[in-house]
Amino acid sequence: MDQQYNNILAPVDGSKATDPVLDKAIEVAKLNDTHLDILNVLEVNQFSDTYGGAVSGDVIYKLSEDVQARLNELKQKALDAGVKSVDIHVRFGNPKPVIAREFPADHDTQLIIIGSTGLTAVERLMIGSVTNYVSRSAVCDVLIVKPAELAKLGKSGKSKSSKK
Repeated sequence: MDQQYNNILAPVDGSKATDPVLDKAIEVAKLNDTHLDILNVLEVNQFSDTYGGAVSGDVIYKLSEDVQARLNELKQKALDAGVKSVDIHVRFGNPKPVIAREFPADHDTQLIIIGSTGLTAVERLMIGSVTNYVSRSAVCDVLIVKPAELAKLGKSGKSKSSKK
């Protein structure tokens, strides 16, 4: 890697599906001997009940506590792997602009490491993916991490269904 990155951002949603993102972020942070920010963006609009009413502040507070606990686990994983400087962040808002522009501007981010979309083709068409938006709109370089099963397909050149 020729480019030296001083601040790396790994946006995660807290699910196990984001583990490959953190693993890649740890790898790149160690290679660059650099700072790693781990970010979770909670979209407040997603917290409404089926009748369109707002969810109570207590529910949102509990969720943010749970997210904070998960982020602390991810931070410890990065520190245990040898990353020297790690901070965790929880932000509220629309993940697309927060990840692509707002957080990087506030923290002098030079590289965003993000997972590829987990949406179906129809969902991508209807709402668009955060990854697609970030890759087009980010104020810095973006590295997109494919899920492990897609990476394996790329190496073998075969799909699982083509094996006999």
